[in-house]
Amino acid sequence: MAVVIRYVDGSGYVVERFLGISHVADTRALTLKNGVESLLVKHGLSLSKLRGQGYDGASNMSGQLNGLKALILDENSSAYYVHCFAHQLQLTLVAVAKNHGDISLFFGAVSSLITLVCGSCKRLEFVRNAQLAKVARALSYGELESGRGLNQETSLKRPCDTRWGSHFGTLVNLEFMYSAVVASLDDVQCDGNGEAKGEAIRMLKQLDTFEFAFMLKLMIQVLGITNELSLALQKKDQDIVNAMHLVGVAKHRLQLMRDDKWDSLLASVVSFCAQEGINVPNMNDQYVPPGRSRRRGQQVTNLHYYQVDFFYTVIDMQLQELNSRFNEANSQLLSCMACLSPYKSFAFFDLEKVVHLASFYPNEFSSQETNSLRVQLDSFISDVQKDERFKGLKGIDELAIKLVETDKHGYYPLVYLLIKLILILPVATASVERSFSAMTYIKNKFRNRISDEWLNDCLVGYIEKDVLNSVDPECVVQCFQNMKSRRGSLWKQTNVSY
Repeated sequence: MAVVIRYVDGSGYVVERFLGISHVADTRALTLKNGVESLLVKHGLSLSKLRGQGYDGASNMSGQLNGLKALILDENSSAYYVHCFAHQLQLTLVAVAKNHGDISLFFGAVSSLITLVCGSCKRLEFVRNAQLAKVARALSYGELESGRGLNQETSLKRPCDTRWGSHFGTLVNLEFMYSAVVASLDDVQCDGNGEAKGEAIRMLKQLDTFEFAFMLKLMIQVLGITNELSLALQKKDQDIVNAMHLVGVAKHRLQLMRDDKWDSLLASVVSFCAQEGINVPNMNDQYVPPGRSRRRGQQVTNLHYYQVDFFYTVIDMQLQELNSRFNEANSQLLSCMACLSPYKSFAFFDLEKVVHLASFYPNEFSSQETNSLRVQLDSFISDVQKDERFKGLKGIDELAIKLVETDKHGYYPLVYLLIKLILILPVATASVERSFSAMTYIKNKFRNRISDEWLNDCLVGYIEKDVLNSVDPECVVQCFQNMKSRRGSLWKQTNVSY
């Protein structure tokens, strides 16, 4: 089990650091709690000092009654739990793909296509050569610009089931390499044998349809919006108020897409079909479902089918899932936090809500300190709204940094404490997941018997490179030199080895 701590440093910056790993015999909530507590105690920390905890949606972690979250909250009611925002976004995309049958079939077809085309070195080389010839031809006709960093070699990315953001890159590359992929399938159809030939014929029929091109373009736009949100949520210095603001921006962009982008999307699909030689149906004709007769099919036009059954339905499902999963915006805690945002010169400041926010942390704010906080807030808001140095701040993280830079955190210590409590609430578990990824490099097949303590030390050095680089090598050598009496100087021997 990997543990990452989040805190605000002396300069006002939000910091996430890999604390270490703890070996657990099983994944029961009580075992995990003991593992976390023992690791904190080892480093001189305590569960009583926790003011936030974040995991994915597994029941043993976030269960309401017996999960790790509940066990910690029983001991420390101020350790508020936040479900990983990036994980919730992933669940939103998965829910849309599973609940919309045609979209589910589309992603299944894309996965089969990647497996077929990239299944052998010969086919992969064929796609690369075909794409290279296409780019060279476009450059000769002046359809593409040449220059440093442009027209780099591209390959089809295999999507990852646990990270739906990877599907965006897969679809973008598939659109860019569409003609090369079709040429590869043609080659397999002509020269292949067995199951590969039959699969190539089936995939060619599916790719050569307006419906596939439409879903490709639609999902690129939808996943493009959510991919930007996913990348923003995984930043280490992201605060929870700004994260909710980014979710709101994503919802707004999806709504704008639903209201205003149908015509541009349809024009983009028609242009793509004309470029790739795909027949475009008359939008006013009756839609005929593949493999069904007109009598049994749905009596709607092509325009109604693609606009209502696909475009509107997919976006509405996306918005509905985002609203239901990111419901922290409706909680009282986050509503109070948003009132301290410096956006538009503290336009959303509400004194009573900010004072009420302090009541969520009784260990930090007694009744007397709450009264002092009210007085400080009056002076604080009047001060920063007149100070030009605080103009243009967009997030609470920027506010904390600016308070330290201007030494105002010393004038308003209770306000700064409240800001720090807001900032340490975790947004995403990206740092923890990155530590697990690093573990595959440290504990590989050549070092599969590495002990837990050695693995932990190696991971700290590998993950926290910036901290390790700040250590003076002479101090390390001197530490080893002083451990026991030695015949020679380690520092001299080290210099010789360099």
